[in-house]
Parts: sequence; structure tokens; C-alpha cells
Amino acid sequence: MNSTFTFVHSAPKTTDVTKKYPAIFLIHGMGSNENDLVGLVSSLKETCHIFSIRGPIAQPPGYAFFTIEGYGKPHRAVFDQVIKDLQAFIEANVEEHSIDPEQLFLLGFSQGAILSQSLALIMGNKIKGIVALSGYIPAFVKEEYARQPVNNLNAFISHGELDHVLPYEWGVASKEYFTEQGANVTFKSYPVAHGVAADNHRDLLAFLNKNLVE
Repeated sequence: MNSTFTFVHSAPKTTDVTKKYPAIFLIHGMGSNENDLVGLVSSLKETCHIFSIRGPIAQPPGYAFFTIEGYGKPHRAVFDQVIKDLQAFIEANVEEHSIDPEQLFLLGFSQGAILSQSLALIMGNKIKGIVALSGYIPAFVKEEYARQPVNNLNAFISHGELDHVLPYEWGVASKEYFTEQGANVTFKSYPVAHGVAADNHRDLLAFLNKNLVE
């Protein structure tokens, strides 16, 4: 497909043409690239479509999805555009591939977690589940975006207790916000900084495996 984004896609190796399969969309953090998060879900390649998306903005040593004007404040115009483009990317690939539209998952770290949570709020129950690793929800998303119901959303939100990049309290705030909106939230914390601990990896896989079969 023609896409705004550079991305890598893997499909289940053995597919039944009469069936549709879950899809996981991976969104990396600032300064990384489309190869960063693939290893977290490599065990699911046989059963899921996996799309790993590269941010469109050069951010050495890699890329970013949006720029920031201050601590916890994305540039609004840039953020609005990438949210629009990501939603279009997801919807176009659902149409193009053998994807079950009721089995869409987003997984993101840092910037990717910010975008995954924001996309879940604007796409609502079109998204079955999110894995948001060390992120937050921008204030303007909660206050100004046209948000949709998330009462059927399953959310795995995690944060490092020693995170010096995005405070741990922001992860707690995300958990509380999605809980207030009626989502089914699993929240985990780990004694690490801004990264994904081995226990975090184990727990997010358990979450995905559980929700992929329900």
C-alpha cells in the first residue's frame, strides 16, 4: 500500500483465506525506529499481523512521531497530524489485509505509549486493546479531542517507578483516567527507569495472549 509511513509488516505464515486475524500496531519512542519493539511480540508472529511503524521525523539516532514544545507538551499541530495519519494507516491496513477489525491492538513505548493511549480515546471501541509502556495522555487530548467510548477497551499500562524522563505519576494518572472512562485496566509498575524490564515484557505478553483468545 502507499503509506505516509515507513513500516515493516509480518503476516501469519499459515493463513486460512476464509479467516481474519488479529493485528498489533507497534509505535516506537523518540530517537528509535521501526525495528525497536518487534522483539517484544516476536512470539505472536504466527498468529497475528504485526505492523511496526517508523516515526516520520528525523530524531538522531532514529526518528520521532512528534516534536515537543515543553515538558509533557507535544506541539499540537504536529501531534494532530500524526494522530490523523496513524488512524488512517490502521484503517487502510484493516481493509487491505486479512485482519479482524474487532481484534486491533496498539503497543507503544514512550511517544508510542502517548500515541497509543490517544488513539484509543479517539477511535474508541474500534480498538480492542492497548499496551502503553511509560507514557501519558496529553491534556489537550483529554480536554479538546472528540473522544469515543472506551468501555470495551482492555488497557495494559505500565511505568518505571524510577523513570526520570516521564514521571511515574503520569503513568498512574493514565491508569486512573482510563478506569474513570470505563476501560478494563491492568496497571503494573517496575523498579526501573525509562525502559522495559524483563518482568514488564512477560506481563505485557500475558496480557496480549489473554486478550487475543477472548
